[in-house]
Amino acid sequence: MAAIEELIRVEENGTISFGNHLMETKKKVLDFEVDGNLYKVKTYNEITKLEKNGILLYESVPGTTVHNFDMDEKNISFSVEGEHDAQITMELEPEKDYKIFIDHVHVGKVRSSLAGKVTFSVDFSNGAQKVKIEKIG
Repeated sequence: MAAIEELIRVEENGTISFGNHLMETKKKVLDFEVDGNLYKVKTYNEITKLEKNGILLYESVPGTTVHNFDMDEKNISFSVEGEHDAQITMELEPEKDYKIFIDHVHVGKVRSSLAGKVTFSVDFSNGAQKVKIEKIG
């Protein structure tokens, strides 16, 4: 895998890839349209942030590169890579339970906050990691 030079793009399978954890200076893309939705990405080596229609979807500290981000009513999946272990925050449905899998290993169940936020960490010592989040119920 590699950083996304254009900062955000739609893949052939319809998923979105975004971010560039290798950049030294912050760059952003505003109003990137996909299926009638407007995405905004800000990224560099310290943070990567993706918003959809003005609402936070994904944020990592430090910055990451995300490949094949796919989200529906019950599941979110993507691959993520970075130079250093990252803390990822996602805004989902408020006060719902979710299962988090990293590289097909169930790492735990978490309840989203009143604001819908879920936070977890990803270790990149073995390279890029596949993340899947399933809504319970």
